Parts: sequence; C-alpha cells; structure tokens
Amino acid sequence: MSTAQISALVFGVGGFGALVAATTSNEWKVTTRASSVITATWVYQGLWMNCAGYIQACRGLMIAAVSLGFFGSIFALFGMKCTKVGGSDKSKAKIACLAGIVFILSGLCSMTGCSLYANKITTEFFDPLFVEQKMGYPYNGATSVMSSRTKYHGGEGDFKTTNPSKQFDKNAYV
Repeated sequence: MSTAQISALVFGVGGFGALVAATTSNEWKVTTRASSVITATWVYQGLWMNCAGYIQACRGLMIAAVSLGFFGSIFALFGMKCTKVGGSDKSKAKIACLAGIVFILSGLCSMTGCSLYANKITTEFFDPLFVEQKMGYPYNGATSVMSSRTKYHGGEGDFKTTNPSKQFDKNAYV
C-alpha cells in the first residue's frame, strides 16, 4: 500500500509541476509573420502578455489551479501512511481523501481555463469580422483572414472573392 501512495504522490507533484510550467509558458498562442520562408518570425503570447477579459479569467483559473495543486500536494504528503505527521490512520485517510478532492478541483480549474482560452482563440481565428490581429500580418494563408477573403487573380486587375472555409481546412491548428 505504501508503494501505491508514493507513486500517487510522485504523479500528483509531477502534475503540479506540469501545471506550473504550462501556466508560466509563453506558448499559449503562437502566430507567424511570414512573407517568405527566409524572413519568418514567430510571435509567442502567454497569459501574462495581454489584459483581455477572457485572458484574465483564464489566468485566474490557472492561478487557482496552481494554488489548489500546491495545497493538494501538501495534503497528500500529510495523508500518506508512511509519514509521521497527520495523526492516526483514520485522520490520515480523511486527509488523503481531501487531497484527492483538491487535486480534482485543481484539474477542473486548469481544464476550464485551457478550454476557455482555446475556444476563444479558435472563435477569433474563424471569425471573418475579427480584424485585430489579422490585418497587421502580411498575407500568409490562414493567418490573415481578411486579406485572404479577396485575392488578386491574374493581370486583368479583377478581384475575386474566395470561400474562407476552403482556406482553413488544412491550416487551422489550435
């Protein structure tokens, strides 16, 4: 029974570490500004670089998940049978159960924050009326939706409207 508890503690602390790494990462949103293969630049955006309302909600959920994960790790450490802290086996079982509940709440907070962020980014990407980021980038397939809605075809000077759904099918990675 002690081996299962130790491995559960290691996985819980490992998950907490991955949560901290994901929260502090700059790679929540990666955009490319490429006019050619040689001059491609990548723009990385994390939770701490913008103050939009949905990003603040995601930031709050991720901070709550990190806090809950920290306390869940402490409770799990105190609830293990092989530690001397925590009292009797009955109280240690209650502390271990509390640690499991706190870990589940931490996972729900982080899953909700990540899903909210991914949903908003996907919605903005496929919205043809959202111009905030797309107009600043040069034409590069799906990265600039507004400029890709009308393409210059041929030397006659005519502009033809293209169907945006055909342009997003193979370039939309979120």
